[in-house]
Amino acid sequence: MRARSGVPRIRAHFTLGRCVLAVSVLCACAGNCQQPADPLASAHALISGGKLAEAEGALHDYGKTHPESSDAQFLLGYVLFREQKAAESLAAYTAGAQVRRPNAGELKIVASDYVLLGDFGDADKWFTEVTVEMPGDADAWYLLGRTKYNENAFTDAVVSFERALKLQPKYVEAENNLGLSWQELNSTGKAIAAFHAAIDWQGDAPTDPQPFLNLGTLLVDQGDLEQAALNLVRAAALSPRNPKVHEELSRVYELQKNLPKAQDELEQAIALAPNTSGLHFKLGQIYRREGLRERAEKEFEICEKLNSTHSSGNTPNPFNPDLSTPH
Repeated sequence: MRARSGVPRIRAHFTLGRCVLAVSVLCACAGNCQQPADPLASAHALISGGKLAEAEGALHDYGKTHPESSDAQFLLGYVLFREQKAAESLAAYTAGAQVRRPNAGELKIVASDYVLLGDFGDADKWFTEVTVEMPGDADAWYLLGRTKYNENAFTDAVVSFERALKLQPKYVEAENNLGLSWQELNSTGKAIAAFHAAIDWQGDAPTDPQPFLNLGTLLVDQGDLEQAALNLVRAAALSPRNPKVHEELSRVYELQKNLPKAQDELEQAIALAPNTSGLHFKLGQIYRREGLRERAEKEFEICEKLNSTHSSGNTPNPFNPDLSTPH
């Protein structure tokens, strides 16, 4: 949906606190007699309780009788964003923007909606606007960096991630994405250093598996199979249901000529992402090398069928819930 009269079209992961609206309960009669709570306060309570569908319904009803309430429209836009209804969320923000311009926190959701829609140009526009209005917001610089990465503007992505890190030292996600950007710029040494830093900053009890996966994948490309395996095993321990990790581990074991392990990892990856044609093709190749001709042919047939239905050949990475490439 295109904006009108300079109104933004609107995407990202934000806490509710960043778009909370000021609400109050009014006492309208003597003797502490209270009127019912403000409907917007009730909507906030529903959102906090995870009742997004109920909040959406309540806000739609409120908007019918209060079309001039930009606060209600923007809160509805936030709820719709949380429900992954990006186009509808943008429509709500556009309606609210006829009354007042969204603030920087609300523009983050606008930009994030565009990411969900794959419109990185407009996402870039509004994330950039957020950084202009709130230059000290590390999260905004990080999200702008991820958008720049998806636009293949890797040098600009480096600038954004470094700005985020200056504002928030030891920002693991920003450092990890900085590594990905350096990797795309063929600065392998800087990429490896960034991935190591993102791992080290997590201490003895890491929770983010992505730097382990990214470092392990890069080390496979560099031929350091032993260190690659160590990092990928750590990634698998932290996120055992990530098919990308199992695919990369299979690649290590295949290069080490351990075909049974390579087979096992690919079978696990396929169980997690059965509609990824590339995984079936790779497993077929392993089966063929093991002399399992019938099983190999079955995998090649599945691959061909999936390709005919335009399924993805790339293995999904569930570490990346909001932007399609890095995390």
